[in-house]
Amino acid sequence: MTGKPRRIRREDLMSAQDYAAIRKQRRAEMVALKQQRRVEVGPVATFYFENYDTMLQQIQEMLHIEKGGEEQIEDELAAYNPLVPQGSELVCTLMFEIEDPVRRERVLRTLSYIERATFMQVGEQRIMAVPEPGEDRTREDGKTSAVHFLHFPFTPAQIALFRDPAQKVLLGFDHENYAHMAQLTPQTRAALAGDFDL
Repeated sequence: MTGKPRRIRREDLMSAQDYAAIRKQRRAEMVALKQQRRVEVGPVATFYFENYDTMLQQIQEMLHIEKGGEEQIEDELAAYNPLVPQGSELVCTLMFEIEDPVRRERVLRTLSYIERATFMQVGEQRIMAVPEPGEDRTREDGKTSAVHFLHFPFTPAQIALFRDPAQKVLLGFDHENYAHMAQLTPQTRAALAGDFDL
């Protein structure tokens, strides 16, 4: 085990006052951390790989902005703890980032159930994404959401391949309207490897 926390607890959170005092510094640190955990695939899709630190920061930010008190804390913990990797998976927020609302509406209607066609390939091993349980991100009319929460479950053998620099790691989509892939950089692979247990 790496000893990394797998769940954010109430006692892990800073008080509103303490967080406000270091917010600027903390946000700058998070920009640097998140940069290594961000992967663009194709013209409009970006994967943001989450971990304990990114989710802790997200909760602190939500509490700072919304100021909902103790009741909000429990809601935020329930919302964001499922996105903390549990040692044999990678977890990401997938966003289709299209500024123009008319174009965004049109594109999202062509990407029905893209969450079922999202994969990571490690060497010859393809790992299909698993949507966050209870999250149906494609509507009955076929329009998918601009935001998806996805898990990539790894076997021990696949984790070993991921750590092997001789193996390529690809991230992509096998979707009829969005068949794009990108290769993970060594820097991103090193950052994500820390999400697995040793």
